[in-house]
Order: sequence, then structure tokens, then C-alpha cells
Amino acid sequence: MTTRPKLACCNFLSDGELLKEFALENGFDGVDWSLTPETLPTDLKEEKALMKTIADLRPLEVRYHSFFEGIDLGDDEEEEADRAMEVFLRATRLVSRLGGKHLTMHIGLGRDSTERLSWEKTLTRLEELNRFAAGKRIRLCLENLAWGWTSRPDLFEKLLRKSGAWGTLDVGHAHVSPSVRSHHYKIEDFVAPHPERFLNAHIYHREEPSLGHIPPRELTDIEDRLHLLRRLPLCDWWVLELREEEPLLTTLAVISEFFESERIPGALSA
Repeated sequence: MTTRPKLACCNFLSDGELLKEFALENGFDGVDWSLTPETLPTDLKEEKALMKTIADLRPLEVRYHSFFEGIDLGDDEEEEADRAMEVFLRATRLVSRLGGKHLTMHIGLGRDSTERLSWEKTLTRLEELNRFAAGKRIRLCLENLAWGWTSRPDLFEKLLRKSGAWGTLDVGHAHVSPSVRSHHYKIEDFVAPHPERFLNAHIYHREEPSLGHIPPRELTDIEDRLHLLRRLPLCDWWVLELREEEPLLTTLAVISEFFESERIPGALSA
């Protein structure tokens, strides 16, 4: 990648006007908009309100992130798996109507065990959902988590390859992956088999169970991971995934320093 990737913040402010003002004042290119089961519109009025909110964010680009804790396509309980599929289909249809082209999703989000998940069912339904999304001209992106199947580079690769889904690399999750901490794998192994399939990155230092996402204190905390992202040819969307202003701006300053060190035209000033 020769040009600077687009920087995005999360929709961490509930007021769309304030979010837009914050993003533009701090040099962000876009917003990574998280959808939850609670915020999915339930009627036309709510959908129109969301459409207006998204439209009012222009000229910022918007990509979408489905944050559906405990809702899994591969749930052992058929009724729960069917419900999960319907939620993901609803979200995909919504993103299409909003004009979105990218939707990041998870497998195993909010769970502490894969015992109640079926690998075969997960793979089959992920492939089905990906085909549906592609039919809507949406690139469905699977994100690696800090635990579970997607925290293992070997299984993450299989899910991407066999389903045909695209990838979102969360560098904070990768940093704390048991597979990486045990030195069985390196962070590079998450992307090495399919570097061309990663479209988005989530950036912060690491995730801690009790504290959430921790920002980098200095560039050396995440510099190696940023260089890795720069080697991914289509990964042009970097989400600084902090949901409070101070740690978000701290991370922005670190990323700006990284761009300055690369001497990329148009780099942000810290």
C-alpha cells in the first residue's frame, strides 16, 4: 500500500452532529458504525431516522460493524442458530439500504466457550451469509477475536478460505491471542495465507478483560503491527477502536507519528 489508509473512529458519541464535528476536527476520514440487536431499526420510522443520521455524516465515509454478543450462526440450538441468521440477514439488508459496502462480523462474540457452537454449522451458514452479502454488493468481513476459533490463525484462515469471506484484522485481539502468547503462532500468521483478503483493521494496543481496549502509550507499542498492516494491499480502513475521547486521541497521536515516520504525503500532524 503506497497511500495513507483512511482513518476512522467508532460511533462513540450518540449525537451524530457532535460525532461528525469531532471526526472532521481531528482529521478522521470516516466512521465505523456499530450495529447491535438493540439498535437495529424495528420499523420504517426508525430506519429513516438512522438513514438521516448516516447521510448527515457526509463527507465522512461510513463502514459497518455488527456487534451481536452471544448471537452465533453456528449455535448448537437450531432455534438460536436460525434466530442468529435472521439477525445477520436483517443487518445485511439494512447496510445495503444505507448504501454501505462493508460489514464486519464475529464468531463467538461474548462467549467464553465454543462448546455450544458447531464448526460445520458455523462454516455452512457463514458461507451462506457471505453469498447473500455479495449479492447485495457488500463485502462481509470476519474479525479475529481474542479467544476461540478466530483467535487461532489456522482456524481463522480456514473460515476465511472456505466461506469466501473477507477479513478484518484486530491488532489488539491478535496481540493477546493465546496462540500468539504461547509462541505457537506469530501475529503475521493471521494474514499470511491471504493478505489480499483483508479490507479493515481495528487498532489499539491490547484488550484486557476488565479494562477493555487499551491505547498504545508510544509508537513502539504497536509499530510492528502497523508495518504489518501496511503490507496488506487492500487494507485501507484503519479504525482506532477506542470509545472514549482521551484514549482515542492518544492513539491518533501515535498513528500520526507513524505516518510522519513514513513521510507519507498528507500525513496527519500529531
